[in-house]
Amino acid sequence: MLKATAITRKFGTLAVLKGVDIAINKGEMVSIVGSSGAGKSTLLHILGTLDRPDSGSILVNDQDLLSMSTGELAQFRNLNMGFIFQFHHLLPEFDALENVSIPGWIANKNNAVVKERAVQLLDLLGLKDRTHHKPNELSGGEQQRVAVARALINEPLIVFADEPTGNLDSTNARELHQLFTRINREMGTSFLIVTHNEELAGLSHRTLHMKDGVILPQ
Repeated sequence: MLKATAITRKFGTLAVLKGVDIAINKGEMVSIVGSSGAGKSTLLHILGTLDRPDSGSILVNDQDLLSMSTGELAQFRNLNMGFIFQFHHLLPEFDALENVSIPGWIANKNNAVVKERAVQLLDLLGLKDRTHHKPNELSGGEQQRVAVARALINEPLIVFADEPTGNLDSTNARELHQLFTRINREMGTSFLIVTHNEELAGLSHRTLHMKDGVILPQ
């Protein structure tokens, strides 16, 4: 479903990615682990088209992402990719329902349809009673679950998660792990997860190890 070949990226004279190849199948959950500075987050941001490589190719369902214009890429990203980061990045002036709905609104989907799916997702993630609460009225774990619902609102092909449990205590981290596996199993959503959490990595179908800008042989 996603295939990237010979991805390189430098920042100044520092080579962060040195010819990375990676393929992710439909419905697969893959974790990337490695020490800080290995290039994990840089690779995830490039695969999610939040950054561009210096060289290489990225195909999603045989579509060449790097040949798209900025506008085409933004539209493709919004409709086909979801993102979860260590910090939830919720908009403080909007309640949970509105924060979840934003990608659907950006995609110009029917407002009633977007709202219905947002309500369903919040219910699925155990937030039915928190629908109209703003971020400052939610716990850290609840805020991160709102971010998960937001990532899923447009029914993406793949969700990119960058240290999604890095800001959570062990109980909330474990609950989020269970949510990822449930979503993967029930919805068939693919996941690419950058994590230092061995428990989360252990729940994935595959764990890739990065070191010094390359993925180590399995």
